[in-house]
Amino acid sequence: MRQFLKVLAAALFASAAVACSSAEKMAQLANNVQVTCDPVILEAIAGDIDATVTVTYPEGYFHPKAILAVTPVLVYEGGEVEMRPFMYQGEKVKDNYKTVSSAGQTVRERIHFVYEEGMEVARLELRGVASYKAKSVNLPVKKVADGVNTTYMLAEADGYIGYKADNYQEILKQTAEGQIKYSVNSSDVASKELTSQSIKDFQAALDEINSNERKTISGTEIVAYASPEGGEKLNAKLSDNRGKSADQAWGKITKGKDVADPEVKSIGQDWEGFQELVAKSDIEDKDLILRVLNMYSDPAVRESEIKNMSEIYTSLKTGVLPELRRARFIANVEYQNYTSDELVKLVDENMDVLDEEALLRAATLVRDADTKIELYKKAIDKYDSDRARFNLGVAYLQSNDLNKAKRAFNDVKTKDEDLENALGVIDMRNGDYDSALAHFKKAGTNEAKGNTGVINMLNGDYAQALENLKDFQGCCFNKTLAYILNDDLDGATKAIKCRDIKMNYLRAIIAARQGNAEDVAKYLDALKDNKALYDRAQKDIEFAQYR
Repeated sequence: MRQFLKVLAAALFASAAVACSSAEKMAQLANNVQVTCDPVILEAIAGDIDATVTVTYPEGYFHPKAILAVTPVLVYEGGEVEMRPFMYQGEKVKDNYKTVSSAGQTVRERIHFVYEEGMEVARLELRGVASYKAKSVNLPVKKVADGVNTTYMLAEADGYIGYKADNYQEILKQTAEGQIKYSVNSSDVASKELTSQSIKDFQAALDEINSNERKTISGTEIVAYASPEGGEKLNAKLSDNRGKSADQAWGKITKGKDVADPEVKSIGQDWEGFQELVAKSDIEDKDLILRVLNMYSDPAVRESEIKNMSEIYTSLKTGVLPELRRARFIANVEYQNYTSDELVKLVDENMDVLDEEALLRAATLVRDADTKIELYKKAIDKYDSDRARFNLGVAYLQSNDLNKAKRAFNDVKTKDEDLENALGVIDMRNGDYDSALAHFKKAGTNEAKGNTGVINMLNGDYAQALENLKDFQGCCFNKTLAYILNDDLDGATKAIKCRDIKMNYLRAIIAARQGNAEDVAKYLDALKDNKALYDRAQKDIEFAQYR
């Protein structure tokens, strides 16, 4: 009996020794296992961190009856995240795990993590547990990769969207005008014409211009005409003579006034004036006359056709033609509109005097967001300005109030490509990239193409992002970033046109990838005034070897 117990004890000890030696031996020989990771530096793409881990088990390492659980773990500042373990078994294990031969074998596994804030400073570990029967042994932890590159997250994703332009004119073109009339076939200026109400009004206008510091006469003209009767050649000569006599009368009319000598023009037959007066008249058959003018371009044919309508022509001789025997005196005036400083002052003191264009321009000059919004609301309420509705939406976007921006854009009546782009920007900020892309495609503008490129970057399609951004006319930050993400460092360097301090971050990345330590230090030092970017750089894996 005693001998049997000794044999049983020896058998149990031998069994335990085998179990112990098989699992512990795998732990002891773990340094012989070769592990690589592609990429060595992890990279986040569209929020996902993917890599391939290759493990080579040497000959004699994997016990035929052992089971090995390998857990990929991403350790970072905020904690750690584990994947579900990869399970392997020896050749004599009857289970459903991946079999690894004791003769040696290489296995490859895809690892996947979802990016979380803080993973820029991280390491990827493999934690193994070898088991034989009831015995389990922890293998030494293997670090296989460092950090997470998040360079694509630098993309500026607020969206490219501009305000509708105003038509505010800093210099307003105006005219002051008077005229004298002539008798039929005459170029003599009757004395009564020099004291007509038209001339008196012209003289008064000149006086007002000279006394108004905002007004300046930029030039003067005399334009002489003949009524379209009596033949083209005759009227051309008559028009020339009327220009000469009007020029002589100019000196009397403008005596004592600060007015330059006029440029004299002779028009000849005044068919344009004729058509305008007929259209405004109450002549019974004026539509017939207008049709004749549209049908025939030859002056002689026009005159003949109209004279054939005897009753109509009689009305023209008394009501229309005398008004065309004339010379016009014109002063071209430049009116200095409100300056930028005056507009800003009026915003505070008397906003009500501003017309639609002035309100739209003033809104571009003020920095305060609430004042800008108030100006656009004023233009909407007072002038029903659709541009102001659109710009109000943009102003809300600038304040990151997406709900108010969307309501403002929904009120816009003009459903154009700018509105499509605006709706896409809202969807992009809300993370609905598919809907945003649909709006941008429909818009088809330069801004929409740039926005599409940004979404391409955020989705991890760097090649398409560069295609959409390389010709983009706008901020160069995202364009430069797209070149970097495509490893085109020369293109990235050439793309840098902006003077924004943020460009130094991209310059530093370019220098780091080129191995230029001196430039890395220079550009990172230039970021000290931008705390957010400077702090980011201290953890960015792009600069790990330069810290």
